[in-house]
Amino acid sequence: MNAVVLAILLMVTLSLARVSVVFALIVAALAGGLYAGMPLDEILEAFNDGLGNGATVALSYAVLGAFAVALSRAGITQGLARRAVDRFHLHGAGGKRRQLTLGLLGCLLLAAISSQNLIPVHIAFIPILVPPLLTLMNRLRLDRRAVACVITFGITAPYMLLPVGFGAIFLNDILLANLNASGAEQGLDIAASQVPLAMAMPIGGMALGLLVAVFFSYRRQREYADRDIERANSTDASVTPPVVSLSTWQKGVLAVALVGTVVVQLVTDSMVLGGLFGFALLSLSGVFRWREQDDVFTEGMRMMTLVGFIMIAAAGFASVMQATGAVDSLVTSSAAAIGDHKGLAALVMLLVGLFITMGIGSSFSTIPIIASLYVPLALGFGFSPLATTALVGTAAALGDAGSPASDSTLGPTAGLNADGQHDHIWDSVVPTFLHYNVPLLIFGWIAAMVL
Repeated sequence: MNAVVLAILLMVTLSLARVSVVFALIVAALAGGLYAGMPLDEILEAFNDGLGNGATVALSYAVLGAFAVALSRAGITQGLARRAVDRFHLHGAGGKRRQLTLGLLGCLLLAAISSQNLIPVHIAFIPILVPPLLTLMNRLRLDRRAVACVITFGITAPYMLLPVGFGAIFLNDILLANLNASGAEQGLDIAASQVPLAMAMPIGGMALGLLVAVFFSYRRQREYADRDIERANSTDASVTPPVVSLSTWQKGVLAVALVGTVVVQLVTDSMVLGGLFGFALLSLSGVFRWREQDDVFTEGMRMMTLVGFIMIAAAGFASVMQATGAVDSLVTSSAAAIGDHKGLAALVMLLVGLFITMGIGSSFSTIPIIASLYVPLALGFGFSPLATTALVGTAAALGDAGSPASDSTLGPTAGLNADGQHDHIWDSVVPTFLHYNVPLLIFGWIAAMVL
């Protein structure tokens, strides 16, 4: 068995068995490295070298978590829920729950899409926007697995299809550039306008998966307890916090903090500075007492601790997988076993891409690794330029939405688990894997065969 396949199977198995994802990543990295013949000291060196790649994002999430708790202190959570309950008559069974639920999911979808293409803040909006809405979701008895699927679709599908914002980076700077560079010797020359056309069918499969998740799989109501996100892990977590009354100028500061956090991040390209700006403004506004700011900041960081450590451990795991050299051998051995069957070749390339991306956790980082191997292989099997684009793009995207180590699943978990009632593996990873990776495999294969 290939070392990468062994490591990823072990990681997924341990995670599904409810073993800590951080523990699963470390054990899988050690097992994969040892199986590949690497000495223990080299495995640890590669793992340690990769840790820094996840530290910045982990710190960003911790700071944004502190900002989210500060927003909760401002009374946004209670205010939104109370107004929605009163306005839409959600106290009784005859309320317009379904309409409000679909409206809420639609707004979250638009916010997620905007975070990739219109206002490219990526996943930074989730710890700020989602925790204040949890109480409203509880009133609606909304299954948070549906919310996870909506957010994950919004932060993955747009950059794979729309060449704007992060989509311009993924489609043009990474996918297109690596395709043409890898296929230059074979005369491959793909235009920028062809890339979205090649990815349209695979993304259509994801859209179908989204509809199934919202209108079928997670349509039924699910009960959650009302909890204060500041005390999600405490024994009195179910105690409802007192209603906060803000003055007019405090509400103005709150609005400036929300907008300023986004602006500062866009200007400085730093989620850390954006979160610090928003937290500092709320501290000065008097929403909570000055001597409590250390406790508020600590609570917010504690809320995001698990997500941060998963991101750090995932970066170390990916570093070990690349150091084994098993990625190249996985593609080579797979190609040798295919023979001359074109349909089987497309399926195997997609499955290999799934394993590689689930281990690395990022489609952006996967393309440079597989393009140099996949493009000559695809052209050798007689795939057209559009089909080759669909194969490489889909193979890189596979696993991004369903990997325990991907920010596409960690992001939704960070917001939905703010009160400790959303499991990362079973409520984020498994639903997104089933509803997005499976359709990507099917529609990616169809695209490779018909384009």
